[in-house]
Amino acid sequence: MRQYLSLPARINILGNPSDANEGDFATISAAVEIRAGAIVEPADHFIIEYLENRPSPANPAPAVSAHQEFALDALPLPYDGVMPLIKGALNRLYQFSEPFRAALQQRGGIHIAIGSNVPRQSGLGGSSLFIALTLAALREFYNLDQYLHNDYILCELTQRVEANELGITCGYADRYVPLMGGLAYIDYRAKLRQRPLRQEPYATYERLDHWISDIPLLAICTGIPHDSGDVHGRMRPRYLDEYTAWEQSGGNPPPMVQFMSAAWETAWRGKIALLEQDWPTFGALMNDNHHAVDKMMRYCGFEDGAGWANNLFIEIALQNGALGAKLTGAGGGGSVFALVQPGDEERLAITWQHAADERGLTEAWVYRPRIARQGLVQQHD
Repeated sequence: MRQYLSLPARINILGNPSDANEGDFATISAAVEIRAGAIVEPADHFIIEYLENRPSPANPAPAVSAHQEFALDALPLPYDGVMPLIKGALNRLYQFSEPFRAALQQRGGIHIAIGSNVPRQSGLGGSSLFIALTLAALREFYNLDQYLHNDYILCELTQRVEANELGITCGYADRYVPLMGGLAYIDYRAKLRQRPLRQEPYATYERLDHWISDIPLLAICTGIPHDSGDVHGRMRPRYLDEYTAWEQSGGNPPPMVQFMSAAWETAWRGKIALLEQDWPTFGALMNDNHHAVDKMMRYCGFEDGAGWANNLFIEIALQNGALGAKLTGAGGGGSVFALVQPGDEERLAITWQHAADERGLTEAWVYRPRIARQGLVQQHD
C-alpha cells in the first residue's frame, strides 16, 4: 500500500535564534501551510529519491531529480554527496533503534521519495523537513513502536542527523515545529550543550493556538538563498566560547549572551502580549528581536547584519504601517515577515513585490502565512 506523508514549514515569530543554537532560551514559533511530502511503498531493497516538488494523492508523480538504490545490508549508507538528508535519517535510525533493525530483516526494503514546496534556503526550516519526513515514514512503514519512537524522539533524532551525521548547525525549532504543528511557545532550557539523546531535556512545546487561531502576518521570501548552517556555524561557536569564559570567571554577561538574552525576552514578553492580542506590543517586540539579531550578526562579522534585502523589506514594511517586522530564519537571505494592520495585507504585498521587481529579485514571492494546526499528516491510497 502506498502511503503519503507531509510536514509543514516553520517560522520563528519571536525569540530566534535563541532556540538552543546560540543559547538555551525560548521562541514563539509556528507551523505554516507550506509543506514537504513523501511517498512510501514496499521494495525489495532501498530506493531513495528526491522529487521536484511535493507529492500528494492529487500529485502522485512529480519529476525525479535524484535517485539511488542500495542493498538491505548496505546500512550505514555512504555520504557521497547525493541525498545526504535521507541517508542521514536512515543511518541515525538504524544506529538508534533495534526494532528498526529487526523490522528490516522481517519486512524488507522501502521506496521513499521526498519533495518539497518550501523554497530552498528560504529560512523556513526546509532541510529539516526531509529528515523528519524520512524518520516519520520509516516509523509508519515498519510499524515501529509509537512510544519508543514518539514524536519527541523523532524531533531529537532530526537534530542529531543534522548536527552529528551532517555537521549542520540549526536551531531546535526547525526540528520540533514541523512534527508538532500549530503555534507554540517552545522552551529549550538545558539544551545549550546538545548532549546525547535522553541526557538532556526534551524541548517543552506549549501550544498557543488554542487561544490564538491566527496572527495577521504577511511574509516575503526574498529569493536570496542563505545557508543557515553557515550563519549559525559562525555564531554558535562564538556564543559557546563567550558563555564558557563567563561561566568560569563571572562578571557581566558578554555580548553574545546579552544578544541572546534580549532575543529570549521578546519571546516570553511576546507570549503575554499574544494571549491578550495586544498587537502593538507584539509588533514592538518583533522590532526589538530584529534589532538584537542585526547587531549580533554585525558583531559576528556579517557586514550587512541580518542581510541587505531583509533589512530593506523590514524597513519598507514599517514605513507602510506595519506594527513590527523581522526575519524568520538565520539571516543573510531567506524570508522576513511583518505584523500588519487588518486590511493592509494587499497594500503591503503590492509594495513589497514592486520593491523586489525594482531590485531584480525575480525569485521573490509574497505570501500570507497560515498556521498549520496539524504537523504530520499521513494518508493512504
